[in-house]
Amino acid sequence: MGAGHDHSHGAHASSRQLAIALGLTTTFLVAELVGSFVFNSLALLSDAAHMFTDAAALAISLAAIRIGQRPADDARTFGYRRFEILAAAFNALLLFAVAGYVLWEGVGRFFRPEPVGSTGMLIVASFGLVVNIIAMRLLVGGKDASLNVKGAYLEVWADMLGSLGVIVGAAAIKLTGWLWVDPVVGIGIGLWVLPRTWILLRDTMHILLEGVPSGMMLADVRSEIAATPGVAGVHDLHLWSLSSDDSSLSVHVELADGVDGEAIRLQVATRLSERFKIEHATIQTEVDPCDDNPHLHP
Repeated sequence: MGAGHDHSHGAHASSRQLAIALGLTTTFLVAELVGSFVFNSLALLSDAAHMFTDAAALAISLAAIRIGQRPADDARTFGYRRFEILAAAFNALLLFAVAGYVLWEGVGRFFRPEPVGSTGMLIVASFGLVVNIIAMRLLVGGKDASLNVKGAYLEVWADMLGSLGVIVGAAAIKLTGWLWVDPVVGIGIGLWVLPRTWILLRDTMHILLEGVPSGMMLADVRSEIAATPGVAGVHDLHLWSLSSDDSSLSVHVELADGVDGEAIRLQVATRLSERFKIEHATIQTEVDPCDDNPHLHP
């Protein structure tokens, strides 16, 4: 039997804010790409590459919010909320590819420095810093509610640091003439984003593999159910999430002699909701354990 729950999950990030951030990021991306070729700067190209992933992340976030709000149907009984996680995983893989390219090009240019337009680098990177700060302010409200928006926020945050790095590098080149600073900054930006990209990919893969939601322990949930008066046993317990801000549970509960199964089910559902915020729980009550169940005692 299923506990009462609400499927009307609202989009926690503002589509309007994402759209504004996407417009700003895309506009500056074009300017930065042009600047990287005009001023022959690998650091600017590296920053532009990350700016591209920012724009892609924002675009996918918008799509994920709109697609994720579609209701469940006969073909997709859980709806489309998992699209958010697929999009976040794609963003992480894209970031890995971009970082790898920048590192490869940076190492090559480190040994073969090329002249760069430091003044142009400084101007372009300064504008980039302003754009990233605005985009971060727009995204900060939704980053804790959605892995996809969190991925976009992390990319913008990393790109803001990249813009700072380009500014410092451009100033150093202008003052000293050290051309090797440009590839060093480009490589540094690539290395900076990799650990955060790995965290994003790890979190999305955990959800895709239907792992226990972050912040929960399966043993704690099992103990809470078992502690409910009238419960004689707990088995076939599964706990997972469809996206980054929900939790679903299914469990078989063995009843003690002489208790009301429906009353026990409601008590278990209430305890799960109050302690773990699990609103989507499918609880099957039974007088005798289903020993022939192949998933018994996972």
